[in-house]
Amino acid sequence: MSRSVVVVGGGLAGLVAARHLAEEGVDVTVYEQRETVGGRVRSRQRKGCTLDYGFQVLFTAYPAVQRELDLDALDLRPFKPGAVIARPGQRSVLSDPLGDPKATVESLTNSEVSFTDKLRTLALRQDLSGRDYESLLERPDASIRAWLREWGFSERYLSNFIAPFYGGITLDRSLGTSKRVFEYTFKALSDGQSALPAGGMGEITRQLAARAAEAGATIETGEAVTELKPKRRHAVVVTDEDRRAVDAVVVATPPQVAARLTGNDEIPTEGVGCVTQYYRLPGGPPLDTGKRLLLNAGGTKPNTVVPISEVAPEYASGDDLLLNATFLDEDLFDTSSDELVDHTREALESWYPERRFEDLELLETDRIPFAQFAQPPGVHDSLPDVRDGGRRTYLAGEYTEWSSIQGAMKSGRKAAEAVVEDF
Repeated sequence: MSRSVVVVGGGLAGLVAARHLAEEGVDVTVYEQRETVGGRVRSRQRKGCTLDYGFQVLFTAYPAVQRELDLDALDLRPFKPGAVIARPGQRSVLSDPLGDPKATVESLTNSEVSFTDKLRTLALRQDLSGRDYESLLERPDASIRAWLREWGFSERYLSNFIAPFYGGITLDRSLGTSKRVFEYTFKALSDGQSALPAGGMGEITRQLAARAAEAGATIETGEAVTELKPKRRHAVVVTDEDRRAVDAVVVATPPQVAARLTGNDEIPTEGVGCVTQYYRLPGGPPLDTGKRLLLNAGGTKPNTVVPISEVAPEYASGDDLLLNATFLDEDLFDTSSDELVDHTREALESWYPERRFEDLELLETDRIPFAQFAQPPGVHDSLPDVRDGGRRTYLAGEYTEWSSIQGAMKSGRKAAEAVVEDF
């Protein structure tokens, strides 16, 4: 008689857990309260354009990405390394000369960053290249800012490049996030690419869901789990429509829901957020970024502007430009969408004084108060384990690892392995 498991939540962690459980012969059902799976990694269509939920990219070097996904099938569109540092009347490229040799001259002559800081960046790259990913989450911790100052980087470098670039990754332009996140992502960017699937980030979810279903998992959407009742010999899962007894439960929901369902108060529920907008610029000439994002070095509104359609033309309709802007200031959650558009338009016109952006058309505003769980220095030492869900209940979510696609996928696999081992 096969064992039965319910996976609560159809995001990345839940789908990975379901697949690995099904491959072990477990009878698996995934319950997802939304009508579609994917959690935060999903896409939708607006006026012929593909819009992801917020701005997201896939780091191809993440170990879990390499293990769980068929990257060739995703038809990836990579960004060029580095970024364009933008301020009123000035734009300059700063790239990785090892990963992007054609940009070496531009990067070396970039006046926003000193030659000494550029040499230190190469030394940091070399240091991290010799370390394995797992060890990076176990090293002594500090804030990104404090650690980079220890390395000798100048305040000018931190302000002009690191703050907006890593503000986009950690949603914390103050650089108060754990340096472990910096080390892990910096190594991943050096080892691989950041890229978008041609069909949108939602293609990642669709592939994971298809693999889970092929392995034998059943995926039920539009059905929320409202209560878990762990018993000595089984667990009772209560949904809006039914209740059933199973041998184990994997809770793969957002952390607030996981904390409520399991009663585990060690699950981190404090988050950091952002507001992102997608725009269409009809028939406009490209922004000439060389498939790089634009960093706002002269202000914070927005933090970044990304020429999505220059990287992945399939996202846009026809010859239109599709752009994304990300805002990090918390007070902007109460700012009207039109006012945010004005901030983006003003920034673009200051960076491109030879152009006008009156035709910038808003397609979507995503206000995401909990885009990541907060990751101050030391937070990873106290995160719950996948077995900390309670009797017959397991946890699968990035909050058992670190806030990332890597963390979510790895946690799903670890939760499945723990269930099978305990069976």
